[in-house]
Amino acid sequence: MLSVRSRAPLRHIIPDLNRSTHGEVFERATMSRNSYVYILAGRRYGTLYVGVTSDIIKRIWQHREGLVAGFTKKYHVKLLVWYEIHDEIMQAITRGKQIKEWKRDWKLRLINEFNPLWCDLYPDLV
Repeated sequence: MLSVRSRAPLRHIIPDLNRSTHGEVFERATMSRNSYVYILAGRRYGTLYVGVTSDIIKRIWQHREGLVAGFTKKYHVKLLVWYEIHDEIMQAITRGKQIKEWKRDWKLRLINEFNPLWCDLYPDLV
C-alpha cells in the first residue's frame, strides 16, 4: 500500500528517547519497516537523483556527508525535495524504477506538487 505524506511524516514513528521512559515508542519504530523512494536535488530545478531505501534518515545523511560514492557526490546533490513511503521494499523498488524512466518535466511536476518551495525535507525527518 502506498502512502504519500506531507512534511514531517515520521514524527509519529521516530522515538524521542529523551522523553520515552518505556521502550514502547522505540519498539513501534523498529517494527515499522517502511521503504522509501526519494528525490534529491542539487538546487531548485537543478540536478536530480532518484533513490530507494529502507532507512531514509541514514541514507540521506550518507548522501549529505558525501559517503556515497558516485553520482550524488560527484554532482553535489544533497537536498531531499521529495519522497514516498511504501509498506514493502519491492513496491518502492518498482516505483523508483518507474520514476527513473520518467521525463525530467514529470519529475519536476512531482516535486512541485509535493514541495513547491523546494525546501530541504531532511531536517523535518531528524
